[in-house]
Amino acid sequence: MSETNRSPSSSLRLEALALLAIGRTGADIERVVREARQRARRGQRDLAWADIEQALDADRMTMSDDLRWRVSVHEAGHAIAFTLLGIGEVESVTLGIGSVGQVIVNRYGHLAQTEDWLTKTMAATLAGRVAEQMVIGEALAGSGGGEDSDLAKATGIALDAETSLGFAEQQPLLYRATVRGFDVLSLDRQLAERVNARLLRAETIAHELLDREGSKLMALASRLNHAGIMSGEEVRQLLGIRLDGQGDEDVETRL
Repeated sequence: MSETNRSPSSSLRLEALALLAIGRTGADIERVVREARQRARRGQRDLAWADIEQALDADRMTMSDDLRWRVSVHEAGHAIAFTLLGIGEVESVTLGIGSVGQVIVNRYGHLAQTEDWLTKTMAATLAGRVAEQMVIGEALAGSGGGEDSDLAKATGIALDAETSLGFAEQQPLLYRATVRGFDVLSLDRQLAERVNARLLRAETIAHELLDREGSKLMALASRLNHAGIMSGEEVRQLLGIRLDGQGDEDVETRL
């Protein structure tokens, strides 16, 4: 269908489908559409917009009410921190795709990558866990446990700051590539203490931000819990933010 022939309602439906498809691979979408088409054929009718919408929505992970609320709070914390700390542009926040929850962020490439920027990035990475602790009183194990977890990502940033980015107070010019991964933290107690201190500073920044924006955190989490997916524009509207559009690199935070 050409752009000139596309009706406003069709454009809106396409936008809605695009939002539902966020976080899925091309193969995932192809499978969902194929299955929707097969169901339509069995019903002896043409494939409709609603068939694809229902198929995309049904493909989400099923969660209990308690887990859904916890994940909503977690992802809302990430979305607020990435936005208000000025780290990047949130493209979408979703529940039940790929993992329990997901925030896709278009990280700004025009910012100077200073130590302050690094600390804010860690704070945004830890903000989901912090939000859970503030609202619910405890954090899910999903914040850690794997190389792609929030704790692993934040720890990796702090470790790089101390060993390879030149931000260490002790021997800042000494480049030490962490080829053994996090094993070095088990072997070097002083290094582990310095890395942990950076993580605590970042956690404090996240806590202070979310405490200050508590009403927006609850509003965003409630909206996400109800809808299951939010566009970045919806997030920014709720936060009262206008965007100047200087994103660069897509990154994901997952629970």
